[in-house]
Amino acid sequence: MSNDDMQPDGPNDSSGPNFEELQRMLQNMLSGQQDGELDPSVLANAAGISADPAVLNALFSTLRGAMSNPSDKIDWSVARRTALDAAGGETSADPGPANRAFPLASLWLDEATELGPVSDSPRTVNRIEWVQRSIDTWISLAEPVAESVSQALMNSMSTQLPEEMAAALQQATPMLRSVGGALFAVQLGSIVGQLSGEVVSAGDVGIPLFEGPGFEGGALLPSGIQKFAEGLDQDLEAVTLYLAVRELAHARLFRHTKWLRLHLLTAITDYARGIHIDTDRIEELSRDLDPSQPEQIQEILASGALIPPKTASQEAAHERLETMLALIEGWVDIVTEDATSRLPGAGAIAEMVRRRRATGGPGERAFAALAGLELRPRRLREAAAMWRAVADRGGIAARDGLWSHPDIMPTAEELDAPDLLLSRIGLLGDGAPEADPFDDELRKLLSSELPSNDGDTAAGHGEAPEDDSPEDTPKQ
Repeated sequence: MSNDDMQPDGPNDSSGPNFEELQRMLQNMLSGQQDGELDPSVLANAAGISADPAVLNALFSTLRGAMSNPSDKIDWSVARRTALDAAGGETSADPGPANRAFPLASLWLDEATELGPVSDSPRTVNRIEWVQRSIDTWISLAEPVAESVSQALMNSMSTQLPEEMAAALQQATPMLRSVGGALFAVQLGSIVGQLSGEVVSAGDVGIPLFEGPGFEGGALLPSGIQKFAEGLDQDLEAVTLYLAVRELAHARLFRHTKWLRLHLLTAITDYARGIHIDTDRIEELSRDLDPSQPEQIQEILASGALIPPKTASQEAAHERLETMLALIEGWVDIVTEDATSRLPGAGAIAEMVRRRRATGGPGERAFAALAGLELRPRRLREAAAMWRAVADRGGIAARDGLWSHPDIMPTAEELDAPDLLLSRIGLLGDGAPEADPFDDELRKLLSSELPSNDGDTAAGHGEAPEDDSPEDTPKQ
């Protein structure tokens, strides 16, 4: 098979798995009709993965293992191998600019935030190292959806197969679950491998992908920075320094705010658990599809039409996630802006970073299609404006102090209306916040400032008159 016969070669050209095509192939496998028909490139396109020969070899090796040793558990080592294969073969990039940028970036940040340096030293990593350190986090985010995808394939097949094949399907259930999980794992690995060529740092997607001793001080990918800088009319050293400041600010925030990483990942997991594939919607849409236009399937998948409406719990989890991502990115934005105020071209670099975060790269969009989860801070500018307002009114200490506990963090309503936050923390207006009337009366009671009796004449002194003379008796 020539390269010309292959389908598009990356997740950026596919919005996700083609469930109908996968279903047809699995039906043929059950009935023994797959010989001579299972074109690797067609399977790759249906699964939404790269048609690269190395990826296809890994896919077929995985499928053979899933068929011969079926299991209800997904073998995530497949995702690791696929991601490492996709990230391999990069051209080396000079780590010098990054290593020179770290000390200066740390000094500048000392002036811009109360959150001090992290004990772990920042480092440079290549694409392979980025995959090795981040793959477990990606798996934890995608696993709930993988279970739903496997179950959706089973449910769809069980309702559409002829009755005479029901027994065969029952016997093949473990194998099919295993195959469905393997396809998902390979696709996830392909996406993570592609992401390794897009990101510029460990915190680039907004969540802390790295954890563990020695890896929480921040990390830059020189190859990603070099690629990012190619589209800017800026010096590579300046771009690297700006990105180093952002990365170290991100690392400081998560290291000093102990509760933040768990809070964020819990919100993501709660949201992902509620995602399931709407098999009824698959059947409904399939009746209107034109077989001569297979791209319609990809458009449906990309539009999210198969994802059912969010439940109440999902809506709550999504709001928490969206708000927290905006708060994190907004804080990093203004701290970086302050720290890089003396860096020529910082404003232009900042705008490119904001646009990049708002739109996401191909790999990030592919992950969103695969897991139904976007990691973009939609209200980034509003969050940055809110943090700026707090710093202008109360200083850096007041701004950074809000990260001390989740209960005092800005809410979604305060993100939209910063005056609500400023009022809550006593920073709205020129003077002190208005006293509570109850507190005033309690203070009077405790200080014996009780109201005078009707016969008291010494106003404000509480002293009784010495004689019983009428109040209008002239003074002598």
